[in-house]
Formats: sequence, C-alpha cells, structure tokens
Amino acid sequence: MSAAITADVFSRMLKVQLIATIAVALVALVVTGLHGGMSALLGGASVIIGALMASKIASRQARSEDPTAILLNLLKAEAVKILVIVILLAIIFNVYGQLVPFALIAGLAAAALFSGAALSRLNV
Repeated sequence: MSAAITADVFSRMLKVQLIATIAVALVALVVTGLHGGMSALLGGASVIIGALMASKIASRQARSEDPTAILLNLLKAEAVKILVIVILLAIIFNVYGQLVPFALIAGLAAAALFSGAALSRLNV
C-alpha cells in the first residue's frame, strides 16, 4: 500500500471516529448534562489520540515489501495505541473529579467501534 493511500485511510478513519465521538458526546450532554458530555468527549479523544499516534508509527514503513517488517510495525503501532489510551484514561480518571464513567466508556467504545467499521468500509 502506498504512503498516500495509507495516509488517506488513516485520515478517513480518524474523521469517522471524531464524528462518532461528537455524536455520543451530544447524547451524553442531553441525557446526563455537561459533565457527561465532557466525559464522553474525553473517552473518545483518548481513542482518537491513540489512533493518531498509531497511524504515525504504522505509516513509517508503508512502502516496505517485507511481510515480517510490516507485521512488526503494525504490532508496534497497536501496542502504542493501547498504551496511549491507558495512560490518557488514567490521567482522566485522576484529574477530572466530575467524571461520568458510563459516558466516558460510551465515548471510548463509539470511537473504538467506529474505527473498525470505517476500516472495513474503505476500499483499499
């Protein structure tokens, strides 16, 4: 896969994640109030930031022909994504006193689920 196609795939995936996060945050805002909306935004943002960091790592060897190098690079990217999400969630739980856990999890889940859906719908 060329670098331009890889960048386009990640860009479209991040857009879908952002839209899903905003939609869940709006619902949480209406249902649980301001702190619910912020919690959902923070949950989705943790996944989006993790995916953004992973996309930078995954696109480093987009031109590689070696299957082993490609697989190792994707595994590194996934590990970084998970680590970034865990660190951000730990920071959010420790810093945001008015956190609404259900809204945070809903935002996180929406961003995570829609990233997979976006990738499966792309014709690459």
